[in-house]
Amino acid sequence: MWAYMTSKREAIGMTPYALTYGHDAILPMEIAVQSLRIAQQFNLIGEDYFQAMLLELEGLDASRIDTINKLLARKQVLSRAYNKRVKNKSFEEGEIVWKAVLPLGTHIAGYGKWSPTWEGPFIIKQILGLGAYRLQDRDGDIHVAPINGKWLKKLYPTIWDSQAVRTDPGIEREQNGTVV
Repeated sequence: MWAYMTSKREAIGMTPYALTYGHDAILPMEIAVQSLRIAQQFNLIGEDYFQAMLLELEGLDASRIDTINKLLARKQVLSRAYNKRVKNKSFEEGEIVWKAVLPLGTHIAGYGKWSPTWEGPFIIKQILGLGAYRLQDRDGDIHVAPINGKWLKKLYPTIWDSQAVRTDPGIEREQNGTVV
């Protein structure tokens, strides 16, 4: 425990003990060996020692502010590195999407490992904010439970889907927004 409290952290440039109490901890070894810091401290008389401690405390606020700034800068660097790999998904009302089969990894009897991982298509009925959406089935049934956008993906129609639109009038009405 003492090693953690008395060793400088690379990210903040200070020891946790110094951030908490205003000055570095004095180890028993330093008293036995008479380090330079201890020798200078013993040469100070009452009022000089008191002034030295006040100066350390005045510098503590600046040290703490510098430490917070270093931590915030480090967090920004990490968030930029993380956000490079993140792909934001946003959908609009009326868009046709696939929904992941939840819970993930469930298998439908008879399909085994060939069970589908996506189901649908669904229509985005309402945008609830913060990445949440309310879905509607092809039959017009609205799902009560909202779903996170990370479990959705946009449906890109294929040639077969365009033929289905021509043969199934219900799909055409849903795409035009006129559900009967």
